[in-house]
Parts: sequence; structure tokens; C-alpha cells
Amino acid sequence: MTYDEAYALLREYNEGEFHLKHGRIVGDVLRWFAGDLGYGDEADFWQLVGLLHDLDFEKYPDEHCVKSQEIMRGRGLDERLIRATASHGWDEDASRHGELPKPEHEMEKVLYATDELTGLIGAVAIMRPSRSCDDLEVKSVKKKYKDKRFAAGCDRAVIERGAEMLGWDLDKLIEKTILAMRASENVD
Repeated sequence: MTYDEAYALLREYNEGEFHLKHGRIVGDVLRWFAGDLGYGDEADFWQLVGLLHDLDFEKYPDEHCVKSQEIMRGRGLDERLIRATASHGWDEDASRHGELPKPEHEMEKVLYATDELTGLIGAVAIMRPSRSCDDLEVKSVKKKYKDKRFAAGCDRAVIERGAEMLGWDLDKLIEKTILAMRASENVD
């Protein structure tokens, strides 16, 4: 599957610019992490996983990460792609989402850890005079991170569990995600 084909599929199930942009940003973030973590030869695949991770969220929020598997299998997509995108919906009570795979591959762990974090970092960035990630520092994100009312929809427990899965502290995860977002053409 090419990037353009994946984006067309994403647009088929998502009309809102917010969800489309989020998919592009997470795709770019995963591409950056692929290079950073030594998986550069898989960067295209990592990007597709990030792009399609919320394929079903807009139309099927109650079946998120379950319906997307059905959609992708119906199109004959690679099982690795299907598993990776579904794994970001895993939680310690995965039964509430149906049977979702626990993130195991490093890429799946990065997706799990950064999905919510990209939203929080983006929210911090637009509060800055520059409205950019280019001058954003970890301490600024951590300050807002501690305020549970700020970007309240960003699940901090998932972010922390993702950092733990990767064997990183929160500062390292935030720092790397900021760098990844700086590299994205889709971040304003």
C-alpha cells in the first residue's frame, strides 16, 4: 500500500480535518522514530501505521480499533499493519475494546506512547507565542502535563504506560516526540 492509497482510505472513513491531520502527524512521528531507532528501512511502513491508526475512530468510535481491523481485512491489507494499528487501543482492561493485541514490537510501543502525547504537545505548542514546536522545550510540556485540566482528553496514564513499555522515562519520550513533531510537515 502506498502513502497516497492509505491517505485515500483514511479520507474514506474520516471527513473532519482534525482526524485527518492527526493521522498525518502521527504517521510523520512514526516515520521519524523509525529512523531514530534504527528501523529506517521500514520507515514507510511505520508511517502507514501512524497514518491509519485511527481509521475507524470518526465513524465508529464505539468500535475503535475493532472496526478498523474488519475494514482493513476486507481490503486484503497486510496483517502486520492491521495488528500494529489495533495495538494502540490496548489497555489493561482490553476486554472493554474487544480482543486487541498488546503492543509488542517497538513500533507498536512507540505508537501507543505517542498517539496521545502528540495531541498534548500540539496543544502546548499552540499556547506559545510562536504557536510552534520549533522552540518548545520538555519543561514547558511537563508543566502543562501536570495540569489534568489542560488537554484533558489526552490520557496521561496511556502516555506513562507507553514510556514504561519502551523502557524510557517520561522526559525522554517527550523530548523525542517533540523532535519528531518538529520534523513533520503537517505540524503547523
